[in-house]
Amino acid sequence: MHILLVASAFNSLTQRVHVELRDHGHTVAVELALPERPLAEAVRRHTPDLVLAPMLKTAIPREVWAAYPCFIVHPGPFGDRGPSSLDWAIQRGADRWGVTVLQAVEAMDAGDVWASVDCVVPPVGKSDLYRGEIADAALTAVLLAVERFASGTHTPRPQGPAHAEYTPVRIRPYLDQSVRRIDWDADSTETVLRKLRAADSQPGVLDVLCGAEWYLHGGHPEGGLRGAPGELLATRAGAVCRATTDGAVWIPELRRRRAQGQPPTYKLPAAQALGDRLPSLPELAAPDCADPRRRTWTDIGYREEGSVGVLSFSFPGGAMSTTQCRRLLDAYRQACARPTSVLVLGGQRDFFSNGIHLNVIEAAEDPAAESWANINAVDDLVEAVLTTTDRLVVAAVAGNAAAGGMMLALAADEVWCRAGAVLNPHYRLMGLYGSEYWTYTLPRRVGAATADRLLGEALPMSAASARDLGLVDRVVDCGPGDFAAEVGRLAARLAALPGSPSRIAAKKAELERQECGEPLAAFRERELSRMRRTFDDPDAPYHALRRAFVHKRRPESTPPHLGLAATTATRAAAGADRSTRARVTGTALDDLSRRPDGWYEES
Repeated sequence: MHILLVASAFNSLTQRVHVELRDHGHTVAVELALPERPLAEAVRRHTPDLVLAPMLKTAIPREVWAAYPCFIVHPGPFGDRGPSSLDWAIQRGADRWGVTVLQAVEAMDAGDVWASVDCVVPPVGKSDLYRGEIADAALTAVLLAVERFASGTHTPRPQGPAHAEYTPVRIRPYLDQSVRRIDWDADSTETVLRKLRAADSQPGVLDVLCGAEWYLHGGHPEGGLRGAPGELLATRAGAVCRATTDGAVWIPELRRRRAQGQPPTYKLPAAQALGDRLPSLPELAAPDCADPRRRTWTDIGYREEGSVGVLSFSFPGGAMSTTQCRRLLDAYRQACARPTSVLVLGGQRDFFSNGIHLNVIEAAEDPAAESWANINAVDDLVEAVLTTTDRLVVAAVAGNAAAGGMMLALAADEVWCRAGAVLNPHYRLMGLYGSEYWTYTLPRRVGAATADRLLGEALPMSAASARDLGLVDRVVDCGPGDFAAEVGRLAARLAALPGSPSRIAAKKAELERQECGEPLAAFRERELSRMRRTFDDPDAPYHALRRAFVHKRRPESTPPHLGLAATTATRAAAGADRSTRARVTGTALDDLSRRPDGWYEES
């Protein structure tokens, strides 16, 4: 079928639906619902078989849903209605929730139901849940609804008392700041965490801190520190720790309340946002990972089991600032000093990485200089991974990865990706040529022609499509909460394989051959020369695109590359481009390394 996605933004769920529908053989186009852009006219131009709204903040006009079948993806179980469904579920402590695909009608969320799928609600922030369990349930429901619609024989289930299996309708109001407000003198740690998690990453919880109004973003428990309720106790890795009635919470990011007539504000690391307002507080080092009893938070952690080390990291929004890159590089070097044969990089929930931190760059006194510092810090990290020759490095991509974050993953010997991850291996939508050694790692995996196509199309891709291209070595089909354990099991198996020592020796020899021919430094120098010209040119599109991204400005129209009908044909592309693909040392798919497209390599 030809399916048109209508969305308020090309967000993570819209991208997930886009890639998976393409993988199932449908042609898919996108139209953004924007002011001053008549949606009915855009839909008529596409003449779709089905209109699907994965994330839509406005109603579909009658002239559209009366002329075309229109399905709405609602992040709530059967019978749930309202704009803050997921927020209410988290704030009230629900342990199960769901996603419903229903037909658009006059009343919001009131149409016949084509599919409804339940899911668990782990104790994580809303954005993490939305990209994880909710997205998994949404895709199951969307694919089921599309299959039922295509069959022409399915009768959707009405909502209301006329149905034999009547489920009472629950209309939930908008969850405003009066309900989200934290009472620091009365709320327990658990209550504070629920409120913070329900507002992450938007709209945040409005609060007063250090004499100013801020939106608080993110929340993690702290089990050891105590203080007067509401008191700031410490900092760690840019976050601030604030006391509750019975403990404390870590708050990673703040956003200043927008003043009347001023431009929109944006999130920054909490300590940076507070600046001179921040009182003198102790900076606490990361806890010892050997003490599992310590209930606290850190954005970088290391654990070890036998011959496997796991260096995990979790940065808000997947962005990596100069400081975060340098801290992760320090941790990586420490991990490489340990006597392990396999090092896993990543492996936790949610984002792997999206590359440089555009918000921190925008807030800098000299954004061009900070851009330059940030890209070099990422490059230093990627270089360390590429030049690790005494062990196998696995990039464990639990969630979405994009731009420099995707290239960080490609620096590893193997890329293991959760099935629900969405990958964006391109830079041009931010007006950048790109760095992170992509001119070495990307063609090495997929060939020059496919690398050019991926960069030019600038479309997201699924983990399965990436595997078919050779971009990913293993797709791990599990829920977000199970990924870390599954990666640990697979890494232990990799470490125990008899061929692993010879692979380590082979990668060392391969790097030595590369350095004798075209050294890695040459790739970096060429990439950075292009990036430097962009950063230093105040009229380069990058600066305007960065500002628009950080300030969340609506585009004036749907980007042309999204409005085109797209499909997926990765297997044919992979086969056609295989002759130009450089050899990569084998993968750990069972004892015999075998690529998914049938291309065998020795381990």
